[in-house]
Amino acid sequence: MAATPPVEHTLLIQGLHAEVGGKEILKGVDLELHTGELTAMMGPNGSGKSTLAYALMGHPKYKVTSGTVKLDGKDLLALTVDQRARAGLFLGFQYPQEVSGLSLSKFLWTSYMQRHTAENANVEKFGKDLNSNLALLGMDESFLKRSLNEGFSGGEKKRTEVLQMATLDPVFAILDEPDSGLDIDAVKAVGDTVAQLQNPGVGILVITHYQRILKFVKPHRVYVMVDGAVALSGGRELAEELEAKGYDWVKVGLAPPA
Repeated sequence: MAATPPVEHTLLIQGLHAEVGGKEILKGVDLELHTGELTAMMGPNGSGKSTLAYALMGHPKYKVTSGTVKLDGKDLLALTVDQRARAGLFLGFQYPQEVSGLSLSKFLWTSYMQRHTAENANVEKFGKDLNSNLALLGMDESFLKRSLNEGFSGGEKKRTEVLQMATLDPVFAILDEPDSGLDIDAVKAVGDTVAQLQNPGVGILVITHYQRILKFVKPHRVYVMVDGAVALSGGRELAEELEAKGYDWVKVGLAPPA
């Protein structure tokens, strides 16, 4: 019997405005994401990429003032942060926090229980998948006994974020600059793992300033955010063009120079 294809999910963002400390950062973001697709969001520093990520996840510092965000037609903005996570939204942080005294293994199991509910959580499957994901990321099992991110290198912290994504099995995963602060070997390791975790049941949004991680993942679509709104979209070649020519031509609304 043929396997049942995964249900397709849609995250629809329309006219999203958001402010931080009374200053408007997002100025009407329109974006549509689908499971089974990897999308890249690029843009210069200060363009609103991280604000979009935090606003979608429900960080209290980032206040949505207008617009809608719907997950399969349901109002995502009406949900609390934990409800958004249970609904299948995941955010990988640009600057992961250290939590002393909380082991990585306990953090992952507790998060897994909350995501899947106690009735659906399977400890044997959790352990098997966790060991498989550790191997995929090139992480030793000793990491599980260490406090969350405490004493981790930049690359280890980013791999831990991807490990969380793999463990929680979200519907939509937002990775906020997973390549920032990493050397090229660490970028390759993170990028290769994200590419391997891509599957028809998850939609991945990779937020990045540079296109170097996009050498290791293959985005279906590339969007460019400038001054709080999506200014341009295209295929993989757009990322290469931005790397070569910068963002100035997008900012002023001009075609790239010949």
